[in-house]
Amino acid sequence: MIINVKAHTNSSEKKILIKDETFHVYIHIAAEKGKANKELIKLIAEYFKVPLSKVKIIKGLRSRSKKVEVL
Repeated sequence: MIINVKAHTNSSEKKILIKDETFHVYIHIAAEKGKANKELIKLIAEYFKVPLSKVKIIKGLRSRSKKVEVL
């Protein structure tokens, strides 16, 4: 499954909201050196109850808007 994700960094809490078929992922970490992407993958894996290895960013590594594949 491929989902659209909008990353919201430096958030006060970690959560996922779904609006208009887009997953809005709120994370604490700032977007630097891939740390935010790792946290985003972790949160999505927890949401779908799959291992980290089953979640992959396929488009938008350096953007707030991403396409993420969940196997």
